[in-house]
Amino acid sequence: MRLTTKGRFAVTAMIDLALRHGKGPVTLSAISERQEISLSYLEQLFGKLRRHNIVASVRGPGGGYNLGRRAEDVTIADIIIAVDEPLDATQCGGKENCHGVERPGGSRCMTHELWSTLNEKMVEYLDSVSLQDLVDQQEQKNNEQSVVVIHRTHAA
Repeated sequence: MRLTTKGRFAVTAMIDLALRHGKGPVTLSAISERQEISLSYLEQLFGKLRRHNIVASVRGPGGGYNLGRRAEDVTIADIIIAVDEPLDATQCGGKENCHGVERPGGSRCMTHELWSTLNEKMVEYLDSVSLQDLVDQQEQKNNEQSVVVIHRTHAA
């Protein structure tokens, strides 16, 4: 089980948008260029994010997207679920018929509970991380990269 590009790109684009919050609408073409994500793919993702009120669109000249909610009120789980990213490690997609419908009762596999618990933990973790947490992390990383340390040697 892996998070697909849909979820990763959605989170990346949302961090990019949130980093520019308060500076006016951000165009998808600008995000596309900075993050090297296809513009048409971003359009699909942002349509879904807009329907979940995670982003708000601004039409007309100078238009683009703003956050639909405060970054601290958006969790990573919100973003991933909004773009229809499946967060499921079970073989059966949570239907509890791991051995298929052909077998009587469509019984669960022996590891169903393991994968089902992993699903719960994944959602729990992603729900505990806000978009603001990732923005703060990115800003700290950017600040650390721009710090220049100068060492002076004193002549005796």
